[in-house]
Amino acid sequence: MKIVFLAPFGLRPKGTVIARMIPLAAELQTLGHQVVIIAPPYTNTEDSGKTEVVRGVMVRNIAIGPKNKALAAPALAWRMFRAALAEKPDLVHLFKPKGYGGLAGMLLLALRQLGVRLPPLFVDTDDWEGRGGMETLHKYSLPERQLYRFQERWIPLRAAGVTVASRMLENLIREMGVPPERTLYLPNCVEAVPPGNGAAAREKLGIPPDAPVVLLYTRFFEFAQEKLHFLFDEIYQRVPEVRFLVVGKGRNNEEALLLQAGEQRGFAPALVMAGWVEPADLPNYLAAGDVAIYPFADTLVNRSKCPAKLTELLRAGVPVVADRVGQLAEYIKPEVSGILCDPDDWREMADRVIELLGDPLKRRTLGEAGRRYLLERFRWRDFALQLQNLYLQRKA
Repeated sequence: MKIVFLAPFGLRPKGTVIARMIPLAAELQTLGHQVVIIAPPYTNTEDSGKTEVVRGVMVRNIAIGPKNKALAAPALAWRMFRAALAEKPDLVHLFKPKGYGGLAGMLLLALRQLGVRLPPLFVDTDDWEGRGGMETLHKYSLPERQLYRFQERWIPLRAAGVTVASRMLENLIREMGVPPERTLYLPNCVEAVPPGNGAAAREKLGIPPDAPVVLLYTRFFEFAQEKLHFLFDEIYQRVPEVRFLVVGKGRNNEEALLLQAGEQRGFAPALVMAGWVEPADLPNYLAAGDVAIYPFADTLVNRSKCPAKLTELLRAGVPVVADRVGQLAEYIKPEVSGILCDPDDWREMADRVIELLGDPLKRRTLGEAGRRYLLERFRWRDFALQLQNLYLQRKA
């Protein structure tokens, strides 16, 4: 089959295209299909109008413009729609039922309802976008919020099939009225790659080889910043030789808040702020951690998410101490492949981290089990086969 994926944004710096769409497309191509990704690169405008190949997958970036957002929406949606049809696909798979791609998908669905012979549309959702969801994290205008809420409900009900990245989203989609036979649980998965060189990353960052390292790989918005400050303060007081390796970039000055808290509470000497790291270098940074923490507040946004960062940590073989929220309990078997904590019990997470820092054997056992559990149950190849079956069953 010829398949077109409609992306919600460009390749960089957000993660959906690289972490979810590219590996899924690559696996579908190993099954004999051809996949082309159509992307609106408003997040990386330097790629406007360019075509590139990533892991053997063709990515066509449409031209960006005009600058006015109200004018840009119909223009970019129309360009995505035309670019998709120009590929003469057997089906179109929209990733995220919102925004420019969502408008292009709505046009396709509307024309099909009018009897125009066009390929069927499938839709993927990896976040809850509307009321109580991702809109709480963005400064959308009222018209934007209303549009995204409408798209999130209108498109899945009319799509040939719906793929969902979490069990919570699966429930929400079912509650909308989408029948089970049109729904496929499609979590973020991994491929088997060797762990990185943690010693090299430590040397580059100036971390002593024998220093215990607590790793935080994050975008910061998934938890209360006060909780992070408490955890670092508590761990530092009890393990003063610790280093906190922070990989990732916030969106609301969270790094500055963390540095300020470090100065006020005294754990500033332990902070190692790596910031955003190139994907090729990331395995080394993750391998530099002795224990990874994954704080995750119990919110609708988080319960609906399928955090790719957690899968990367587990695949790296780092023992993870995480909050027992949503999809995290799908990826971690408690006390076997990782540790899950009560999200409201901040001290529990600090205690479990300190426990692991003092127990190298348990760290190694948990890290190896976490990697093995993930690779056995969440492989892109296995879920690509399930997606192929959904396509074949529903595309007529």
